[in-house]
Amino acid sequence: MRTFLQTSVALICAGALAGCGSGNPPPAPAPAPAPVAPAPAPTPSYAEQHQGELVSVKLTADLSAMSDNHRKMLAKLIRASEHMNAIFWQQWYGDRDALLASIKDDATRRYAEMNFGPWDRLNEDTPFIEGVGPRLPGAQFYPADMTKEEFEASTLPDKSSLYTLLRRGADGKLVTVPYHEAYRKELEPVVALLREAAALSEDKSFANYLTMRADALLNDQYQASDMAWMDMKSNPIDVVIGPIESYDDALFGIKASYEGLVLVKDLAWSERLARFTAFLPELQKNLPVEARYKAEKPGAKADLNAYFVLYYGGNANSGAKTIAINLPNDEEVQLKKGSRRLQLENAMQAKFEKILTPIAQQLITPEQMPNITFDAFFQNVMFHEVAHGLGIKNTIDGKGTVRDALKDQTSSFEEGKADILGLYMVTQLAAKGELDKAKLMDNYVTYMAGIIRSVRFGASDAHGKANMVCFNFFEDQGAFARDPATGKYKVDFEKTQKAMEALSATILKVQGDGDYAGAQKLNAELGVIRPALAGDLKRLGEAGIPVDVTFEQGVEVLGLPE
Repeated sequence: MRTFLQTSVALICAGALAGCGSGNPPPAPAPAPAPVAPAPAPTPSYAEQHQGELVSVKLTADLSAMSDNHRKMLAKLIRASEHMNAIFWQQWYGDRDALLASIKDDATRRYAEMNFGPWDRLNEDTPFIEGVGPRLPGAQFYPADMTKEEFEASTLPDKSSLYTLLRRGADGKLVTVPYHEAYRKELEPVVALLREAAALSEDKSFANYLTMRADALLNDQYQASDMAWMDMKSNPIDVVIGPIESYDDALFGIKASYEGLVLVKDLAWSERLARFTAFLPELQKNLPVEARYKAEKPGAKADLNAYFVLYYGGNANSGAKTIAINLPNDEEVQLKKGSRRLQLENAMQAKFEKILTPIAQQLITPEQMPNITFDAFFQNVMFHEVAHGLGIKNTIDGKGTVRDALKDQTSSFEEGKADILGLYMVTQLAAKGELDKAKLMDNYVTYMAGIIRSVRFGASDAHGKANMVCFNFFEDQGAFARDPATGKYKVDFEKTQKAMEALSATILKVQGDGDYAGAQKLNAELGVIRPALAGDLKRLGEAGIPVDVTFEQGVEVLGLPE
């Protein structure tokens, strides 16, 4: 038997060295194969590049003390709110199923589902699907070819209703279609679920509201149910459902988008907060503006509560997720009943921990980092919502409501007013001893970091534009300074107070005068992201800090009975 070595020698002589031992030279070796270049890595899609900008949060609450009826009712309210998704898809984009079927990769399909269409709502509505152009300013509320001039020349009596669509008739002229007719197929199961939930309610006022809201969905007459909603005081469960906010109408700011939020009241926190609404009349009187711009009286029955949010549906679950609510929007209801301010504390806590604090660590000077606190964040957000009830709802010279006079500028100015007057309220209440004056700097520094957090939603968003106006106004007034060497910000206490009062007066005057041109001018000059801040925002992205949250939510997550 040959050894391994003998066999190897024989193979070498017979092969690679043919002629070995024979005196014949070996043949020339075969040329080495050319190296094969590695295949280039596939270019990640837009969705894959941006998916890290959202951090997932599970929406839960302690429901162990709830009765079986309440748990069943919660499930029905969540199912009702889920139907808002289908309606909002139609309002914002159009045919959901056709769009999703056209997308080949899972990441992009999921991103489209999260954005309710092919535009990135957290990045200036950037289209992220090939062949899709810019989003229509009027979304699907108006014909794509309709001009502002055509709308304004129209004599249709309900063209400016929050609850009508503009369409073209057979003759090509504009016609209106009421929401309850356009979306009846989607609304009918919602109505049934709300009525079933009302039958399970252990609170008569809440059952009454649910029944009235169900009726309103089928006739677009929402004022009575808004009044009933404000009359509720003891209900532990709440739902905000229907066409609510008009931010998505970038043409005129008048058409409302459907949404649904299901909430459970934090009774202990709500009791502690309730006392602050008693100060509204005094705070209104002390606003830093002439008397005629604060002549209206805030509703005496306004209330302030804290909630755990269990579900976001429709418009509420698109783009930046709200962490506080001030409703109703109806000016008549606000003047008669006030408004309800809802602080969504579990969502707020998630954003503070996962987004605002990491932002502050990157951009706030180290000596002011101890001023970044959740209590200050909660107060700033809370009084932002309370401040919606301050100021003026009707122009002082008979031009009608501020909403009518400022048109597409309405939303950004209302948000800007709430931002700056919220900080003003914190300052006033601290001076009165109702808040800890020693911690007022916490509110100012946390407010600064909060502005940067909101600006990351883009300056085209109403909230983002309002924050940019405030940021640039404060910068121009010296309320904060940026160290060019470190890129970190330091807040000046005295100058912040002066800038706060000056901006409050500016916004209140524009609203009271119904000064549309002035609103346009202020937004054009200050509602932009300047180069230094743009660089700072880029640093936040490179550091992997999320822009916003996405939710794991629903009946199954909560383990509710159907």
